[in-house]
Amino acid sequence: MCGIIGYSGNLEAEQVLISGLEQLEYRGYDSAGIARMTRDAVEITKTTGNVSALKRKLEEKATLTSHCGIGHTRWATHGGVTEENAHPHRFGKITLIHNGIIENYKKIREDYGKGTRFCSQTDTEIAAMLMDTFYDGNPEEAIWKTTAKLEGSYAFCVLFEDIPNVVYCIRKVSPLVAAYAKEGAFVASDVTALIAYTQDYFVVPEDTILVLTDEKAELHNQKGNVVKPEMLHVKWDFASAQKNGYPHYMLKEIYEQPEALQRTIAPRMKENIPDFEDDQIPDSIFESIQQVKIVACGTAMHAGLIGKVLIEKRVRIPVGVEIASEFRYADPIIDQKTLVIVISQSGETIDTLASLRLAKELGAVTIGIVNVKGSTIARESDYVFYTHAGPEIAVASTKAYTVQIAALCLLTMRLALIKKTLGRGEITRDFALLKESIECVKHALLLEPEIQKMTACLTEASDLFFIGRGIDYALSCEGSIKLKEISYIHSEAYAAGELKHGTISLITEGVPVIAIATQESVFSKMVSNIREVKARGAKVILITKESMQVEESIFDYHFTIPEIADDYTPIPAAVILQLIAYHTSVRRGLNVDQPRNLAKSVTVE
Repeated sequence: MCGIIGYSGNLEAEQVLISGLEQLEYRGYDSAGIARMTRDAVEITKTTGNVSALKRKLEEKATLTSHCGIGHTRWATHGGVTEENAHPHRFGKITLIHNGIIENYKKIREDYGKGTRFCSQTDTEIAAMLMDTFYDGNPEEAIWKTTAKLEGSYAFCVLFEDIPNVVYCIRKVSPLVAAYAKEGAFVASDVTALIAYTQDYFVVPEDTILVLTDEKAELHNQKGNVVKPEMLHVKWDFASAQKNGYPHYMLKEIYEQPEALQRTIAPRMKENIPDFEDDQIPDSIFESIQQVKIVACGTAMHAGLIGKVLIEKRVRIPVGVEIASEFRYADPIIDQKTLVIVISQSGETIDTLASLRLAKELGAVTIGIVNVKGSTIARESDYVFYTHAGPEIAVASTKAYTVQIAALCLLTMRLALIKKTLGRGEITRDFALLKESIECVKHALLLEPEIQKMTACLTEASDLFFIGRGIDYALSCEGSIKLKEISYIHSEAYAAGELKHGTISLITEGVPVIAIATQESVFSKMVSNIREVKARGAKVILITKESMQVEESIFDYHFTIPEIADDYTPIPAAVILQLIAYHTSVRRGLNVDQPRNLAKSVTVE
């Protein structure tokens, strides 16, 4: 979603704000703007397009000295993509930026803004109007009165025209993090915008106001008392969030998967058995569990489909995989004997967060699988499993997906051990296979030159299909979304056994079909399905294990992964699918890291 940066300190505000917005570009946006404060006025500059366009517009203006300001990259929700709708918004003495959606903005406009002429179509300008209505010289009182009237989600950063060099911030649901360093005080929607200045930060709690000055970043509660924040530390540095010589963040993150998997798996190994002592996840929570619900969105939900296969096979209890946006509005059958696993790379996905809260209300035990320390889902889950993937900047998730699978593998092993459905010897074997998958990923990365050549046959495709059975079908769902979101080629994943039930009518001469056939138990069935699509003129890209013998007549391109147990093939096979999507997008001349209409973290409905 949208990006926020705010600053007060000893540096030139424009430099800090633009640099912060550049670090937040990966979140997805269609306009950008900043507001800089001087002693006399607040200067707003904004434009449609990217941060580079904003920089060019600033260069056309006279030099302005400022040490305090706010910046925003907007992803259009209320109102179209226009300069008027871009943030910051000003009304009276109030200048603010906003992430989130004000659901009752129409009522507020009717109650407080009758006869007022607004400059934009946004709910944000309505919030600015309301705050200006309540402002009588006490900024914090105006903020509290305003937020008491709002329904929905928000993260606000506010400048008051008559209070120089101070930024006021407040949030509900939408994330904000803050820090103080020698250069001054900072606030942002993501720690990546702060990492150039400090690795120590804190999450802005809800129901507090953050006040940034050149001397401090301070939290106040509604009584005006100072609240001490919980400080956090990121272990990666500024260089980790850069491309480091790669042409795109996505390719860099694909190649970071062996290290990300190692960081996720190795610290949880004790006597070759998964151990969650450092995660503070006790064995006792697993003892009474009778069913599991995995709740997530998009790629994280696809990781959950893999988890379902693993848990049901090894623990022999029912597992449901739920789309978070559906789960939160359903009437799920869960109770105190249900383990709800919510998965989110950012830990801020709004539908997943709402599903977590619903699960807790219904009495379920909850575990959050997240990548961002201190995120809302991490804080609100009963227990949290951090994936340690490091920063993921590209919108298309790669390393976050494979470490989520690894996390589910580890949880499955521990659950099976406590439930006594597998012995220690079997768990030790599984743990060794999981570690072995890291080497298989390294092998898959070596296939990049061949994959790059192969994608020449995909660039002009209008439709593409993925087929697989069992766990390969679950992986096909992820391969399909990865391709469509960055190449804009229509793509669908189908269970291969369903071809004759309608799908095969879509297979015509030259249509690409990516067939994943890594499962020994259904391999002969998959070969039959591949023959069916090949007989109808499909161009087949086949993925198998090295030992699997296939006739050359049934494929056009063939990629193999090393020998590994069936249940662990999705980790290296996913890398092949990621590289296919990446190189197809590159060949089509598209913006790989920032695909149209998409945001990295979905924090509004």
